[in-house]
Amino acid sequence: MPVSIHEVAQEAGVSVSTVSKVLNHSPLISEATTQKVRNIMEQLHYRPNLRAQNFARQKTHNVTFIARAEKNAAFNNPHLFEIMCGVENTLSGKGYSLTFINLTKEQDEGTVIESLIVQKNTDGIVLHVSAVSKKVSGVLASNNFPHIVIGRPDFESELCWIDTNNNLSGSIAVKHLFQVGYHHIAYIGGGKDDLISLHRLQGAQKAAEELGISISPEDVRQGAVTIENARAITEQLIREDQPEAIICANNTVALGTFHSIRDQALTIPDNIAVISFDDYPYSRIMEPALTVVNIDVYDMGTQAGIMLLRKMKQPSLQVQSYTTLPVLIVRNSTIKNTASEPMSTPI
Repeated sequence: MPVSIHEVAQEAGVSVSTVSKVLNHSPLISEATTQKVRNIMEQLHYRPNLRAQNFARQKTHNVTFIARAEKNAAFNNPHLFEIMCGVENTLSGKGYSLTFINLTKEQDEGTVIESLIVQKNTDGIVLHVSAVSKKVSGVLASNNFPHIVIGRPDFESELCWIDTNNNLSGSIAVKHLFQVGYHHIAYIGGGKDDLISLHRLQGAQKAAEELGISISPEDVRQGAVTIENARAITEQLIREDQPEAIICANNTVALGTFHSIRDQALTIPDNIAVISFDDYPYSRIMEPALTVVNIDVYDMGTQAGIMLLRKMKQPSLQVQSYTTLPVLIVRNSTIKNTASEPMSTPI
């Protein structure tokens, strides 16, 4: 069994805190005590762990990622997982571990974050915009605590955030559909609190107006958080007023939409074209292959990790920026009688 820091302290006749200070080369410990402790470490073949090394300086080398994802849809969409992987890869390279907290409906995000800060359980916090509120903003500001929000909050604050321009993504989708001949366009969005989906819708509506067409309120459907309810929403939309093209808020919605169109003996894109966002692996193997406005969410996670590392060194640093630009990848779901090779168009 490995020797513990407590055994070293006992053998040396000093406190655990003193051993930890020796590990961290503290000038507060005399040379004689330092040498004594190091001799005991060598005799006992003690190998310090990261937690012990950080004890005295009150560092955990842990970062907490907080989100609020619905129970039945938390990982149906890889968006969150891709971001987390980007964050983790960046932080692990600097010796940090990543802890994930998915808030339940009963948990108050402000209280959870305040507890983490007060109990010194984390050195920094990465927040998905789904877990952000004005209370959270106040807690982080009052404690001047290192953090980064992934996604722009829907209220003015001093929160540090990075995001892709989701309004621009929605605009790109509409302009592509218009360019290839579709004018009657519908939009199927995620949950009512899904800010990413709402921002994409806003961009799509603005672009449609500029082009002299419109996405009417009747052609906007929200609440698609699983494949099955996206399927049901699409079925109702087509039955009431079949559009020429459908913009799906994400790949999960697109899968449900594909199923629904086929259920009604219609074809893609001959009867209805479909475009979505984010180029997850299954978008490439759907038949026909799915046209997407792609956002490299892994890169967004990487950027979030980099920004947080900077914030932990310099808490006063203010970051509010769009870091990842969308790219249009054209495939067969919007182009009739075309080859299968995708065409990428950077914006």
